[in-house]
Amino acid sequence: MTTGTGIGWAPPTETELLLQESGASGSTEAVLDTLSRCRLHVMVARLHADTPGFTAPLPSQYDPATGRTCVPVLTSGMLPPWHPDWVFRRTTLTELAGRWPDNKWWLGVNLATPCAITVEARPKHRRAWLSADARSGGPPAGRLLTHRGGQLHGPLAYGLAIGAHLAVHNGLVWNQLGAAYADYETDIARLRSPWGIENRADHRRTLDALMATRLIGRTHESVLRIRRALAGRLERTPSHQEWSESVTMTLSRRRTSAADLAEADEALRRISWYEGRFRADGVLPPDRRIDTLSAFDHGRAVNVVRMALGARYCDPQEAEQAVLRIGELARRTYGSWEEFSLGYALTRMILFDGEDHAEAKYAESLTQHRVLTQDPTSPYRNIPWS
Repeated sequence: MTTGTGIGWAPPTETELLLQESGASGSTEAVLDTLSRCRLHVMVARLHADTPGFTAPLPSQYDPATGRTCVPVLTSGMLPPWHPDWVFRRTTLTELAGRWPDNKWWLGVNLATPCAITVEARPKHRRAWLSADARSGGPPAGRLLTHRGGQLHGPLAYGLAIGAHLAVHNGLVWNQLGAAYADYETDIARLRSPWGIENRADHRRTLDALMATRLIGRTHESVLRIRRALAGRLERTPSHQEWSESVTMTLSRRRTSAADLAEADEALRRISWYEGRFRADGVLPPDRRIDTLSAFDHGRAVNVVRMALGARYCDPQEAEQAVLRIGELARRTYGSWEEFSLGYALTRMILFDGEDHAEAKYAESLTQHRVLTQDPTSPYRNIPWS
């Protein structure tokens, strides 16, 4: 095993920092444990990646620092800028071990960079790769990851922070518009299902719908809108009874059907239940309420843009303009990052309410909210809302 020096160089993400530290330890086992928890990527010509049934062979690269031929892989923080014709697919130590082309070649991680590491790859070494992957279980999710070279301040960082919930959920960097979101194949697959996006036109239509918040629950949003209007008239938050009576009266005037009235009553019940839980858990002050679910569509819109950029359904300039627009829409709708985050969490819980894993999703949502609103490195602590 050989490592780069990295003197005077700041790792772009926590991943490269851990890799640098494990390399400096001189322990191959420590390096493999770190690599097993990294998102590793192989560069592929887009033409090959788009060819059905064709799997491009692992590439090779001569490493002048070691004088060896290596299979080059990159960690997420070291991916080069976006290019229309070159994409990245995620790989693992286990997959690499199974596809290894030549026993004389080494594994080269982040070659020609300050955090370069080369690892021997004979059969006995590759068996150790399998063991490392089995121990680690892969890259962890639920973490706030920031790229030092990404957007940290200003309007674009603000817009990207609107999508931070899903980035934390997936264990991906929140502040980058780059060569990949997860990886090329995954970005395409996640856009196809559940979004039904398979090309640029689909992406544009879906993004327009998300920006207009047309994909959140309309009944729930209508019930919240009625409470918001009533609060404006009363100059205080209505009681549950006042809110319920106002919903019934408003919808009755609209000649709403009995089925729709029942749906609205159920929506009111769910919102009240989760607001009560948020208050009990100390994230929603007693005198505050959640007025809109728009955060969920806005947050998802940012991630759809990032996936579309990774899938090559838009270019960096288009992606940047879209993220800026989403950020501005969210800014007009909420008054703080805390309000925005709770709007996102409430919508998520409404979607999962009644499912077997709803409690796990509640705990997950609460954790994401606390990470984003309390972690000193969070964009919600470092970027002013307005």
